[in-house]
Amino acid sequence: MKKRYPNGSEKIALPDGETKTVDDITSGLQTLVTNRSNVVAARAALKAEVDAEKSQLEALLGLMSAVLAFVRFNFGGDPEALADFGLQPHKARTPQTAEQQAIAVAKRQATRDARGTKGPKAKKEIHGNVTAKLVVTPAAPSTPAAPEAPATPAATKS
Repeated sequence: MKKRYPNGSEKIALPDGETKTVDDITSGLQTLVTNRSNVVAARAALKAEVDAEKSQLEALLGLMSAVLAFVRFNFGGDPEALADFGLQPHKARTPQTAEQQAIAVAKRQATRDARGTKGPKAKKEIHGNVTAKLVVTPAAPSTPAAPEAPATPAATKS
């Protein structure tokens, strides 16, 4: 811009009807370039940080899981201690009503009947009832065959 308009205080009428000096336009365009390069640099830094996190994530999640298990094992019954670690105690199981238990028993039995599964005591009572007799039939004695008569040579005609 300075090459074509060396006078920085020269006013230029822009198409939107606004008038700005060459220095104002140059400054505004330089701000745009600086902001864009900052965004590109920030994106590159973000990508590098995300890649670094991804490379360490599996090990760190394993560590977090181990620490969580350790805390729950040692302080599982103490809600105050769990709160110190930012955890809540596990909810106590709600006991089933008699109706829910009856439905569950019926469903289990229906599943066993459908699959044909049996418990260990029922399996012990199942025995194969195969009655087999060994019948041996002697092979018929072989009688020597009568010797065959020797073949006579065919007569030759002269």
